[in-house]
Amino acid sequence: LLFRLVKTQNISRIKSMFYHAYNSYLDNAFPYDELRPLTCDGQDTWGSFSLTLIDALDTLLVLGNRTEFQRVASLLQDTIDFDIDVNASVFETNIRVVGGLLSAHLLSGRSGMQLESGWPCAGPLLRMAEEAARKLLPAFQTPTGMPYGTVNLLHGVSPSETPVTCTAGVGTFILEFATLSRLTGDPVFEEVARKALRALWKTRSDIGLVGNHIDILSKKWVAQDSGIGAGVDSYFEYLVKGAIMLQDEELLTMFQVIQNYTRFDDWYLWVHMHKGTVSMPVFQSLESFWPGLQSLLGNMDAAVRTFQNYYSVWRQFGGLPEFYSIPQGYTVDKREGYPLRPELIESAMYLFRATGDHTYLQMGFDALESIERIAKTPCGYASVKDLRDHQLDNRMESFFLAETVKYLYLLFDPTHFLHGGGSEGDGWWEAGGEAGDCVLGAGGFIFNTEAHPLDPAALYCCSRHSRDRQQLRELLLSPSQPPAEAPPTKAPPTGQSETIALKPGERKTPPLLSCPVQPFSARLTVLGQVFSDAT
Repeated sequence: LLFRLVKTQNISRIKSMFYHAYNSYLDNAFPYDELRPLTCDGQDTWGSFSLTLIDALDTLLVLGNRTEFQRVASLLQDTIDFDIDVNASVFETNIRVVGGLLSAHLLSGRSGMQLESGWPCAGPLLRMAEEAARKLLPAFQTPTGMPYGTVNLLHGVSPSETPVTCTAGVGTFILEFATLSRLTGDPVFEEVARKALRALWKTRSDIGLVGNHIDILSKKWVAQDSGIGAGVDSYFEYLVKGAIMLQDEELLTMFQVIQNYTRFDDWYLWVHMHKGTVSMPVFQSLESFWPGLQSLLGNMDAAVRTFQNYYSVWRQFGGLPEFYSIPQGYTVDKREGYPLRPELIESAMYLFRATGDHTYLQMGFDALESIERIAKTPCGYASVKDLRDHQLDNRMESFFLAETVKYLYLLFDPTHFLHGGGSEGDGWWEAGGEAGDCVLGAGGFIFNTEAHPLDPAALYCCSRHSRDRQQLRELLLSPSQPPAEAPPTKAPPTGQSETIALKPGERKTPPLLSCPVQPFSARLTVLGQVFSDAT
């Protein structure tokens, strides 16, 4: 009873936090990208397309505000234009704009909006996401397939654009681009994302590590520090989440080396990519997503211990400084700020889901208290310029509403539909697809690195499911054609019969990432006869 009371109080406070920031943006900054909370005005930062509104759109629905979600979705369709002469970050546009629009599209079945026939394989927000992603494709037209870091949305890549980009800028596309390809049927997005990942993987060192910055044309590493923090972080995140969402063992294999060299006493340090020797004994706040990622892989002991290290830094300052010297136990010069990042709260959410340990709720409560006490202004919430004296900076990044508030809310709402909560008759799943025969939204959502949830069931619905139905149609329409000749099989030795029994002491192990289900044919046949839906 006490837990439910505290949960309800905290959820109410988190909603109030969101609306104070959100309404301040609408009142003072829209249509600019971001709010400046100290001067109560706005600024364009990542491309001049009302970025905060796109980033916050799915958060509205997560908090249950269907009316505002519908209004903003319609507003964005009427006002956002990607055919503009603006230089945009390929990485940021993908995770915030493409990811935000995809997530809002996939969640719109819960919004009460009128859905297009065939949703989630069609819809206005999906078309907007596709349009934005197409503006990024020129960046991938390189000899290596690794993308440039910046693209002009109207003219493509500038001839003077630097070929040097960070590892995350090459390897953080597979979630959004694979989702786009499988929803729209256009394979180009997933193809370029995979080509970039494979090209990057081929540049790894002899001990299997990748560096921080690479020349995408020469394939030479410009910065050879290897770690899990800034410039690299979401590359590893997307290998794991891509492996889960797409059931892809290749991506998981790419991930499995880094931990062997960078982990020291439950901290993850920066090491030289060729030697494995420590180059920077520094903890960066962006690294604190790692315990949550470890929990997805089942590495709970390591995840819990590393989280405690990171949480100890939070308790020391009331936030996570951008850089923290592990030997000195203090902030690094000129890296003392905390721009209200979500990563430690994100890990707390995953670990609470995995363990039920209320330590992680305490962390969420600490974060809520700190942000309210330190960062709140009359016009929103300001980044902390220096955690030592709580001096503020005149910026509220869009990820505060997209990630920080969302993960706080989900931490304190373990029965939320994004966690697979709810019950039958309570909107815990929804139907989709051309015939309404896809089960969507029943759980298993994958969050992109901007906390935009993607539903793997929708990818199946629009790709594998449609192929299955096409196979069925072909079977029904051509019953007179003889089946293709099966390849010869090796007969069992004389006197023996085939068996599926295991030998004594033998254990059957499923392949990695396998999910045993009935094969397609078994679901649609009875005693060898194929039945149509009308039968």
